[in-house]
Amino acid sequence: MPTVAPLDLDGHVVAAAFLGDVPFFASATGAVHRLDHGQKVKEAHDGLLACVRDEANDTLITGGEDGKVQRIAADGSVTLIAEVPRKWISVVAPGPQGAVGFAEGRTARVRLADGTIKEFTETRSVEGIAFAPKGLRLGIARYNGVSLHWVAMAGQPVDLEWKGAHTGVTFSPDGRFVVTSMQENALHGWKLDTKVGADTRHMRMTGYPAKVKSLSWSAKGKWLASSGAPAAIVWPFSAKDGPMGKPPLELGTRADVMVTAVACHPAEEVVAIGYSDGMVLAARFADSREVLLRRPGKGAVTSMAWSKSGKLIAFASEAGDCGVIDIAG
Repeated sequence: MPTVAPLDLDGHVVAAAFLGDVPFFASATGAVHRLDHGQKVKEAHDGLLACVRDEANDTLITGGEDGKVQRIAADGSVTLIAEVPRKWISVVAPGPQGAVGFAEGRTARVRLADGTIKEFTETRSVEGIAFAPKGLRLGIARYNGVSLHWVAMAGQPVDLEWKGAHTGVTFSPDGRFVVTSMQENALHGWKLDTKVGADTRHMRMTGYPAKVKSLSWSAKGKWLASSGAPAAIVWPFSAKDGPMGKPPLELGTRADVMVTAVACHPAEEVVAIGYSDGMVLAARFADSREVLLRRPGKGAVTSMAWSKSGKLIAFASEAGDCGVIDIAG
């Protein structure tokens, strides 16, 4: 079995990530822990709500109860990107060309590299945001669908409509598909038509016993792994119409335990799967082969991340028992 270097933190840990080969753990208290020749701590927020890795420049983007959006570098230094006083920044997203998206209430904002901030107001609250992989285009998950905005242009957004509450949004790595997680234990997708903005074809991905809170695209974008069931549900996206008419893979099935986090390997068609009892295993898409990476722990796995080499996995939990798994070990 791989070796695990444990780390015990206080309370709920929102995210685990690697910057270079250094693991970071962002706690709901606002502390960001860095394991670099010993544990180092920076207080990034007075209450941390969101943390995502910005792949383009290998930093973290965080949002908090203090209305601040911060950028955290590999050396642990913290830089204020934007601030909306007395608001909770619960959604953040890194974008191309140094852009950073964040949202509170019914307003999504994009801070461009030159410091300019663009605002996009919805009629209902903004639940999730994501940038398309090419071009400065922002997707906003909201009630009854997704709004697609070209950040640099003042035109009307493209509205992708589907009844219900959409709680998160992601673009496929090739930009052909938009997928949302929903309040009603389902995913919904649209195939984007580059000529007219959006295709009318919908993709319904249903049958989950719980809400989908974790999504991860495979390295080449052929698969989308998801939580919310007793197995990792992995939908095929290599065909022209994505998963329409095709069953998903069900990897790492366990009775009476839910998958709470998924993270696809940076190069191989392998997914790390975290469960509600703290267990972590890896499964291969080709033959469903499983490898146990960590035995059950104290709390549900909230986040996982692979190092760039694909040899280390950082994991976080709602009970604060975190750690790094050395696959090679």
